Amino acid sequence: MPDYPTLAARLTGQPDLYSALMSLGHAELAPLLAACDTDVAGRLGSVDQGLLRAILRAGSGLEAVEGAGAIAAYLAGVDVAPMFDPAIGDGPRIALPTGGQRPDMPAFSDRAFDDWFAAMRVPYGIGLYGENRSVYQTPQFADRASPERRTVHLGIDVFAPAGTPVHAPLAGVVHSVVYNADPLDYGHTLILQHEGSAPFFTLYGHMGASLPGLLAVGDRVTPGQVIAHFGDWDENGGWAAHLHFQVMTSMLEQRGGNFFGVGHKGLWPVWTQICPDPDLILRLGAARFAL
Repeated sequence: MPDYPTLAARLTGQPDLYSALMSLGHAELAPLLAACDTDVAGRLGSVDQGLLRAILRAGSGLEAVEGAGAIAAYLAGVDVAPMFDPAIGDGPRIALPTGGQRPDMPAFSDRAFDDWFAAMRVPYGIGLYGENRSVYQTPQFADRASPERRTVHLGIDVFAPAGTPVHAPLAGVVHSVVYNADPLDYGHTLILQHEGSAPFFTLYGHMGASLPGLLAVGDRVTPGQVIAHFGDWDENGGWAAHLHFQVMTSMLEQRGGNFFGVGHKGLWPVWTQICPDPDLILRLGAARFAL
């Protein structure tokens, strides 16, 4: 049995508790928290406990989420329906990295982006999974456990005009339909639960106000079914019209129809198991994300 007082002492005074947790080896969260001093216990208690368990698992050499590898393998081989019509892989599209590679491109949260994108004369723009984005610097992307903010994008963005239909790629059941109203949050948000090698989830963020009229919690969806439409600025959290598409092997302890859309760069090996590359479903291929 681990010596929890000794392990807890190693966390005292650590500015980055996530990194410190990774170094502990085999430990269970509940007895570890019970052995921590008040400051550390309060800081750890203020963040998602499922994320902390995933970090401890990864630090001990286990999968951050049990079965994450099997879910990724399942997604790589399962038949999927196109999410867009025309299919996003059949025609022109442009990659939209945010690191200055397109110096004339306005930010996705700048209304000037609409005219810029229209001038590109392509049906789809693609925002990158795993991209470290400077836009996520507001307090909502920080927590007490670490000075590192969550800045690495956990989904793939697909840009197209407001009203663009989104089709279900896989059969599933509606887990949640909510409106996340904070500025630069998801706006209208759909989460589906799917069955594969183990249960997993897909998230559709920045959708339009048609969403609550299309689906309700518990509804079954079939591949190819229209499940949402791209939202406009006033209904999607304050962004240019796009879909944030994300896969989750676990909901951690997130409730209420929301989930982290960005993760910590320092925890990227953990986050990639919680939220594997959505291109497992979109299947655009690495070349589609290059300029």
